[in-house]
Amino acid sequence: MQLLFAFIAGGLFGAGLFTSGMTDTTKVQGWLDVFGNWDPTLAFVMGGAMVPMAIAWIIAEKRKSSVLGTPLPPNPSTTIDRNLALGSVMFGLGWGLAGLCPGPVIASLSYGGSSLWIFLIAMLSGMLVAPHLRLRLDRQLPAE
Repeated sequence: MQLLFAFIAGGLFGAGLFTSGMTDTTKVQGWLDVFGNWDPTLAFVMGGAMVPMAIAWIIAEKRKSSVLGTPLPPNPSTTIDRNLALGSVMFGLGWGLAGLCPGPVIASLSYGGSSLWIFLIAMLSGMLVAPHLRLRLDRQLPAE
């Protein structure tokens, strides 16, 4: 049952990314080009995602487990630390340079083209390297 719900949720998420234009790199880069040819339409996508998520967090606070009976994850930390700042900068740089983030790149793989596969390989490589780099940085520069 969990796999069925995961499949449905993933399909809805991918369809939403496609419909909203998040899989179109020029649309994403147009949103980020504030001082040039700015395209503000992705603000509606973000607003459309934030409202249901806020409602979901309110509902989740009152529950001990999901509808399927699995435990809900703990609330995310509200602390802004070095890891969050560095991760945000890296995510933003990748998003700005490529015009895609992890969800949309996976949804876009069916379009074909080598650039999507190069981005996916680079993203997966970064995901593999990041934990080792974080351990190394934490040993050299202890968090405050």
